[in-house]
Amino acid sequence: MKKKNQILISLTLLIFAIILSVVSADIHELYSVNENLLKYITYALFLISYIIAGYDVIKEAVAGIAGRDIFNENFLMTVASLGAFIIGEHAEAIAVMCLYQIGEYFQSYAVNKSRRSIASLMDIRPDEAFIVQNDGNIVKVHPKEVKIGTIIVVKPGNKIPLDGKVAKGSAMIDTAALTGESLPRQANEGDEVLSGSICMDSTLYIETQKEFGESTVSKILAIVEDASNYKSKSEKFITKFARFYTPIVCGAALLIAILPPLFIDKGNFAEWIYRALNFLVISCPCALVISVPLSYFAGLGCASSKGILIKGSNYLELLSSCDTFVFDKTGTLTKGQFTVTEICAEGEYSDIELLRASTIAEINSNHPIAISLKEAYKNYSEEAFEDYESINSASMDIFIQEVSGKGIVANYKDDIYLVGNDKLIADNAIDFIEAPNVLGTIVYVAINGQYAGYIVIADEIKSSSKSAINSLKKIGINNIYMLTGDKKEIADHVASKIGIKNVYSELLPTDKANYVKKITKRDTTNVLAFVGDGINDAPVLAMSDIGIAMGALGSDAAIEAADVVLMNDNPKDILTAIKIAKKTKNIVIQNITFSLIIKFAVMILAGFGFTNMWYAVFADVGVCIIAIINAMRTSRIK
Repeated sequence: MKKKNQILISLTLLIFAIILSVVSADIHELYSVNENLLKYITYALFLISYIIAGYDVIKEAVAGIAGRDIFNENFLMTVASLGAFIIGEHAEAIAVMCLYQIGEYFQSYAVNKSRRSIASLMDIRPDEAFIVQNDGNIVKVHPKEVKIGTIIVVKPGNKIPLDGKVAKGSAMIDTAALTGESLPRQANEGDEVLSGSICMDSTLYIETQKEFGESTVSKILAIVEDASNYKSKSEKFITKFARFYTPIVCGAALLIAILPPLFIDKGNFAEWIYRALNFLVISCPCALVISVPLSYFAGLGCASSKGILIKGSNYLELLSSCDTFVFDKTGTLTKGQFTVTEICAEGEYSDIELLRASTIAEINSNHPIAISLKEAYKNYSEEAFEDYESINSASMDIFIQEVSGKGIVANYKDDIYLVGNDKLIADNAIDFIEAPNVLGTIVYVAINGQYAGYIVIADEIKSSSKSAINSLKKIGINNIYMLTGDKKEIADHVASKIGIKNVYSELLPTDKANYVKKITKRDTTNVLAFVGDGINDAPVLAMSDIGIAMGALGSDAAIEAADVVLMNDNPKDILTAIKIAKKTKNIVIQNITFSLIIKFAVMILAGFGFTNMWYAVFADVGVCIIAIINAMRTSRIK
């Protein structure tokens, strides 16, 4: 029987029983109905109503006793209501059970509401993939069967089943379920796409880059499913509290029922047993047991709906106390995507010739610098794009020699191209003008033994980085650092642009770990969070109090080592996560304080006989419902 129907039927029978008990004397006189028969019918209605209302609670209490988990809320409610029923307080006993069930109904509703955002995440798991076979036929298979390098077809409206790169086609894709970003983005040929995204308006042919178990969608679901296993300190406290609290109040109730009628109010056992039963109902800790984990569950659900995956309520609680942030630079505060920022041609050569030369030398390379050079040439003009296609198709005919640590020497159509650092140019005895002190990576170019100029490549700062740092300062977080392996002048430039004063540059991965230890020791920080994205950040992410990884572009190792994953790669999401964490913790404190004050106050009143079962019901079920409603505010944080 559904809980809603269970409550309605029980309350209906209760109302009939109360009406019958009130008018039974009139019925007896007017219709000469046997008075005992009316009493039996009334009692039967009360009993049936009580059984319907309390059946599952009594069943759980018995199961708890059998399993040696005696002192729980089901046991307290069963003893209190059954005792009230036995001493003749039928209506109150049923009301206790009905209102307790109403509280349970509210709890279920609240939990289901919190699960909606997580359920929407679970819905991103694709059930099928369409692969293109060698003969051109398209076959439907399970995503687990698709191997790396396979071409899959994704039609409009379908989920992308595996991470990959667009091999053919162009379409708008919806990444809201992954990143929390409401606006769709354009995916063109060569762009990387994430599993769980939805292809919106055109068919895409995608070359898979990861197997299903290693894809983004699988990692997200694993994080979400595992999050509830990591309890906060508040949840652990409530679990321990209930373990000791419940036996104590049961013992206190027993003393209230026995000692006063033996030594103070001699012989009046009925009155003191009734007070003891009130005491039991009041003392039920369900408001705490339910509302605290529910608050954190709602907080985790709220965060996930915004593209912030937090791996447990313990990390959500830690975030609320975080007072030190240490940032990686590349890919975290900057885009991690190199772009050509300056072209300086010399002598008879033009900008387009420098880009063409560098493209020829880097045509077979997937290094970020090589990609940025090729992209700059492709996008320079229509003629450049056509020439790029020609160079690309003839790439196997280009003789390329890589000079370790210096650059590349390429031979194409009897022309010799040198593309690399100043050492490569100097080693080939070519006169050149050293580039001025510019911020970025300098690529020197020589054509047929003659210096042609240089190209500057730099990493762009994310548009949200500065506002994210300013927002952290506004909420009182002033211990902010940036650690990077980049050159000092570049690191200082980025830090000055976004407002970070504490900068450490030219660091190896082991250096980052050592600096984090120094910061923790020197600042005597309460909670330190490290924010990074690269594989070299994984050790620091793991050793920090809280590791925060940029999820969409971050490496797998960083995501697995982190405690919080920002799927939208937006530093401003850190502030959103902190806001959710602080709001959640405040609500938890409110619920604990409110519940304990009301309970202890009414328990004292019950001991002195100033309350009845209705007060007890409010102190238990009423407080529980109020705490649940308050906990649900967590899911509405904007």
